[in-house]
Amino acid sequence: MDKSKRITLTILALIGFALSIELCVVYINANFNPYALSSFCSVNDLIDCDGAAKTVHSQCFGVPLCFWGIFLYFLFAFFTYVDKISNLKFLGFLKVFKHPESYLTALGLIAFVLSMVLAGISLFEINKICILCFCTYFINLFVALVAKPADESFVDVIKTSFADFIDALKVKRYAISFFILVLIAIGFLTYTTISNVFTPQVKQYKQLTKTAKDSYNVSGNILGDPDATLVVDSYTDYHCPFCFVLNTMLYRAASELDNVKIVHHNLPLDNACNKYMPGPMHDGSCLMAKYAIAAGKQGKFLELNTAMFDKEAEIKTEEDILAVAKKLNLDMEKLQTDAHSKAVEEELLKDIDKANELGIDGTPALRINMETKVGIISYDELKEKLIKAGAKERK
Repeated sequence: MDKSKRITLTILALIGFALSIELCVVYINANFNPYALSSFCSVNDLIDCDGAAKTVHSQCFGVPLCFWGIFLYFLFAFFTYVDKISNLKFLGFLKVFKHPESYLTALGLIAFVLSMVLAGISLFEINKICILCFCTYFINLFVALVAKPADESFVDVIKTSFADFIDALKVKRYAISFFILVLIAIGFLTYTTISNVFTPQVKQYKQLTKTAKDSYNVSGNILGDPDATLVVDSYTDYHCPFCFVLNTMLYRAASELDNVKIVHHNLPLDNACNKYMPGPMHDGSCLMAKYAIAAGKQGKFLELNTAMFDKEAEIKTEEDILAVAKKLNLDMEKLQTDAHSKAVEEELLKDIDKANELGIDGTPALRINMETKVGIISYDELKEKLIKAGAKERK
């Protein structure tokens, strides 16, 4: 490998390594430090490194992608100097790596292809861009372009790398060493995948998914103990997917805990009734909230509340709401009249104004003993907060 190519590859590996370290700092702060300030690369809803780090897509096999990045740039540096290192007497076994430029090119290409998959997930699934991540994507491509041998095509370097790998496995000591490393890697990745020790966001997602699939039989207008000293206020929107999860978690909490009463408040993020919304967002949630309140006047708030959360994806019009309500043995004429009444509208506006007064500008939101939490939390965290606030484990 000529000197200029080696220097360029070294610089690229060092830059990638430094970016990966910074991404690990962002990741750790986002997922393990509740008091951390926003990172410099979290600019808005789209350009948001912190937000991307909190998603389940910021890891692979329970290992944060930034850790994989550190490992990748270590490999880049290793293959850049492996021909030099193998000249040392006790590292002569490294001469098995006969074509380091081909390996660097192949690794860079594979990393770049995987990077483009991650870029697609960022743009089209989580709708957040991590600028630091995108920088590493192009470093991977540059490594492949710089390292590529002049007399080989990209297909050739893949073939060369694969052929050298097969030849190495024909040597018994290399084959044994390789399979030992594979077993260690499998064991480690199995542990990280199952334990989620590095990925609390994945653990929380699994809990939320499980909770969302659970069902609890509730009826009437009151959730929990009517005489409880602990009153929990919940603010939700029927077109908010995480509100459905929180609603189910609250049902579960009410079934497992005593001395807790959960009061539901409507906070539709729909400017048809919410004057604090700058524009349309969850169209139709105002009407769904009015029907929930109207069902409460027949003592069946929880029944319709549950049904509308369960069928949220199918509810687009008032007719869809009525179709859901018909299955609940409600007086449909009264329900429709109440839903469009001034009294129900005033009750809904009262909830919206109260939320604004408390500084609640999103859903789901919980208020427990004067403490307000906007956003979803895990069930374990919710239960712990409720017990600390005065709820009792049911025996």
